[in-house]
Amino acid sequence: MLSKFFGAGRNSWAFWVGCLLVTAGVILHLPMYWMGRHTGFHLADMPMDPGMMWGMGLILVGVALTAFGLLPAHQSGGTDEVTILTPPEDAPLTRAHWLMCGLLAVALMVDIMKPASLGFVLPGVREEYGLTDAAVALLPFAALAGTVVGSFAWGWLADIYGRRASILLSSVMFIGTSICGAMPDFWWNVGMCFMMGAAAGGLLPVAYALLAEIMPTRHRGWALVLVGGIGAVGGYFAASALSAWLQPDWGWRIMWFLNLPTGLLLIALSPFLPESARFLQHIGRGAEARVALARFGAGVRTATPSAVAESHSRLPPVDRCHLAVTIALTLAALSWGLVNFGVLLWLPAALVAEGRSVEAASALIAWSTVIAAPTVLISVWLYSAWSTRGSLALMLGLTALGLFGFLLRGMGVEALANPIASLALLIVGSSGVIAIILPYTAENYPLRIRGRATGWVAGCSKLGGLGAQGLSVLGATPALGVAAAFVGGLAVVALGLIAVLGRETRGRDLRDLEETANGLPRLRSGDAA
Repeated sequence: MLSKFFGAGRNSWAFWVGCLLVTAGVILHLPMYWMGRHTGFHLADMPMDPGMMWGMGLILVGVALTAFGLLPAHQSGGTDEVTILTPPEDAPLTRAHWLMCGLLAVALMVDIMKPASLGFVLPGVREEYGLTDAAVALLPFAALAGTVVGSFAWGWLADIYGRRASILLSSVMFIGTSICGAMPDFWWNVGMCFMMGAAAGGLLPVAYALLAEIMPTRHRGWALVLVGGIGAVGGYFAASALSAWLQPDWGWRIMWFLNLPTGLLLIALSPFLPESARFLQHIGRGAEARVALARFGAGVRTATPSAVAESHSRLPPVDRCHLAVTIALTLAALSWGLVNFGVLLWLPAALVAEGRSVEAASALIAWSTVIAAPTVLISVWLYSAWSTRGSLALMLGLTALGLFGFLLRGMGVEALANPIASLALLIVGSSGVIAIILPYTAENYPLRIRGRATGWVAGCSKLGGLGAQGLSVLGATPALGVAAAFVGGLAVVALGLIAVLGRETRGRDLRDLEETANGLPRLRSGDAA
């Protein structure tokens, strides 16, 4: 049974033993957390017990075993012909497609949930450790630095382990970072936040890569937007709802221990998560790749090695025809990062400073995400039925409107005293942007530079937030209205550039891009075997 699920790995036993060791290591930290039940779960300045030290050792060994167990067993092809996997453009969606979309949506919710949780724990961290605003900002700064590192590192690891295996290894490491909830020293929290960001940072790009490589061309666009939107809205809703439910009784540390059940959920569902057929082919497991294609209703054709090498050139220059859209997408990604990792992280603390309780602030944001939830379906419809370029521009516009609402609220506009309308617009817009921008990026570049371009835009979305938190670390956090004005202006500039320089990709077969980029004949849907 294990070989059925982890047959591509070298030692499936090592994976499962590693998972058990990591889980046991986290459990050994729970007594330390429980010791603080009579003091509001405050653990500052308490000594670390021997169980915690043993637990950290088990986690390190467990992660190493997991990584070893997931290493693929490479096999050489040994033929002069190379099989190019080509899903038919009009293939129907199967149960396997829908199941995969659901699993990847859960993975993306976990990816979004952790950075979103930072905003809800900062007030408790500041109070327990007696920190200044600049000092407490080191937590989100470290976490975002981890996600930037993770975005690049996991992209590289996905080429070694495979898409599915990278998601699993990331999930196991994510479980291990649960111990942040038991750390008595602030600097241990900072270090664990960096590791937490590095572990979760790869889920987003790797999940998109897996989905794009498996979905039929005709369904790829709306599926990517739907899964991304569900992950974005669901992740923020989960973080805010769980904060409102758990923090009043269990303290801020419980938000980190949630890594344990969410990570174990991904591991438990992993038997239903397929590997990319393209990766299986790459490591020489052609028979398994064909089985995977048959499962999803895709076909294959053959081509000469020279054609494949040309179409997968590793170091192509980004030519002038792509430079303009790259600038536009970069600014859009930066503006989203400043909203998601800057404004939305500062917002709970700003609401608490106005006199609201942490519970009330969390509940307000949770209700705003409920109001914003339909944006997922709206984004899917707009992207697939109206305009890909127009839908991204529209979501940037809604983001700007929400930000300007907070600006006017800060200026004393009475009609905006209740922040729920501005917050709902902000969450609708930002959720729509992150749901659309990576699929739109993938549809704007030929295969030879698509991965690098998508990685660049994904990285910029986190770099924007890293810059925002850098201001916090330096003690230069702007007032919420000032931040909203600056980021709103950047979003408007990005909107204009997308509207003028962006390409309309609706209904366009991505392989059209390869004709001019590589000089290769396009494979029509009828050519698939």
